[in-house]
Amino acid sequence: MKPNIIYIFADQWRKQAAGFMGEDPVMTPHIDRFAEESLVFNHALSCTPLCSPHRAALMTGKYPQSTGVYTNCKIGADVMLSPDEVCIGDTLKSAGYETGYIGKWHLDLPEQNLSPEPVSGARDWDAYTPPGAKRHGFDFWYSYGAYDHHMEPHYWKDTPDMIEVKQWSLEHETDVALDYIRSKGNGSEPFALFVSWNPPHSPFELVPEKYKQLYTGRELKLRPNVRAEHLAAHTGEPFESGDEALQRYTSDYFAAVTGMDEQFGRIMQEVQQLGIAENTLIVLTSDHGELMGSHGFMAKHSWHEESIAIPCLMNWAGTIEKGRTNLLFNSVDIMPTLLGLAGIPVPSTAEGLDLSGDILGKSQTEISSAFICAFPGRKDAIEQYAACGLDNRLFGWRGLRTERYTYVVHKGYVPGAEPQRLLYDHEQDPYQLNPRIITECQEDELLLSLEEELKSWLTRTGDSFELS
Repeated sequence: MKPNIIYIFADQWRKQAAGFMGEDPVMTPHIDRFAEESLVFNHALSCTPLCSPHRAALMTGKYPQSTGVYTNCKIGADVMLSPDEVCIGDTLKSAGYETGYIGKWHLDLPEQNLSPEPVSGARDWDAYTPPGAKRHGFDFWYSYGAYDHHMEPHYWKDTPDMIEVKQWSLEHETDVALDYIRSKGNGSEPFALFVSWNPPHSPFELVPEKYKQLYTGRELKLRPNVRAEHLAAHTGEPFESGDEALQRYTSDYFAAVTGMDEQFGRIMQEVQQLGIAENTLIVLTSDHGELMGSHGFMAKHSWHEESIAIPCLMNWAGTIEKGRTNLLFNSVDIMPTLLGLAGIPVPSTAEGLDLSGDILGKSQTEISSAFICAFPGRKDAIEQYAACGLDNRLFGWRGLRTERYTYVVHKGYVPGAEPQRLLYDHEQDPYQLNPRIITECQEDELLLSLEEELKSWLTRTGDSFELS
């Protein structure tokens, strides 16, 4: 019998922010216990560390160069996941699964791109996704597009009637998830439930006081690469700066992660009580990280570990062996790997790897590197490139991550930026404080091999980004 699948992913939760990792001083007792009984990925990565691009890769197993979802689905950019894409929900449903999606979707075109006053009440980047092809096979639907009011969230089901809630979004979505699991847990058909939590995404302060109090008055030890003086997003948006502001952001971020941990514990308890653990594949992960002051940056969209490295824990009691794996596991690999674990043929459209054999101990895939990339996507940046007769999608940065190195070619987020080549050695420089800056083509065996590998990735993904 095919396993049930419970796939839970939080927004902007970085790999370092889990107690069992021994890095950030964050309290996650339920996740720590889960990690002891699960397969933990040391090198799970977000191929494009931004909400919509990762989600599109998760759903399709394809890179943003192929889906066209290279930036967030937002006002001023006609970016969305095409209804014609073959997604994991479509495939699971065709294989006989009961399918459900709860929480943030952020893959539909914002309704205000088409109408100033949508009937659904959606505003800004938000959208109601009606039943049909754009839901990609998910039958049960309790979702929204993009809306960061964590304490007063809203959702849509199968009509444009907005469901407004006065409860922390993460707790409320867990309530809905528990109801779904109870209703499907002992059914004749397997179920696949995707739960998309928005916290710990900003605004960081929107978290219940009971979690904030756990960190009140604590002087939090920050990472050695943190610089608080002039905080900004990697794409340029300014943040309130200084040690006090950063301590406040960090405290609230950790509080949200601890709250998330409690909600995850509720789901695990329900799975155990229903007696379905041995036939349920549970994945806990995120879409990308949060820099939180590392290298002077906030948010995501950079190639640094705090941005691209995500937690990923897999548990299927009695089937997946617990422990750690050094597999390079990229966003595009999730869809084919989940299908492989469920014994379902992977659609030919998927570009990622089915690593189910590696996870089950049946095979060993040789993976030399994972491809990572980001693109200028802010409305003003798109307009600046267009004014210069340039395609913004050919800029930003491209890189690759191996088990030991990160190699990046960065051409900037504004026209005329000086290109940079950067090499990081994670063994010698775990906090990426001293990148090797490559100023000219050098006869260096490592650099030449990484450059050739990156060229190969650009060819494979149909990316016209020029390295020179």
